[in-house]
Amino acid sequence: MVEEEMTILTAKEAAEYLRVSLYTLRRMESEGSLIPFRTPGGHRRYSLKMLNEYLEKSRMTPPRRRKSKAKPKAKPGGEEQPEPSS
Repeated sequence: MVEEEMTILTAKEAAEYLRVSLYTLRRMESEGSLIPFRTPGGHRRYSLKMLNEYLEKSRMTPPRRRKSKAKPKAKPGGEEQPEPSS
C-alpha cells in the first residue's frame, strides 16, 4: 500500500497503465476525473494510488437481467392463427 502511494508516473506512463491515449488522459483531467500533481516545470504526474482509485470508481457493474414472461407471438392482425397441419 505504501509503495502504491509512493509510485509516481508520468502522463505517458499513466496513459499506458490505464490503456488510454494521452489525449484521453488529458480529457479525463479536464472533466475532473483525475487531478494530477504538477512539477515545478508544469509537467503532470500521477500517483499509482490515484489511478487505481479512478479504475475502481469507473468500473461498470453488469446490468441486472430481467425475468421475461414469454408470451405467444400474435400474427399481424391481432389474432392467433392455428398452425397448418401437414
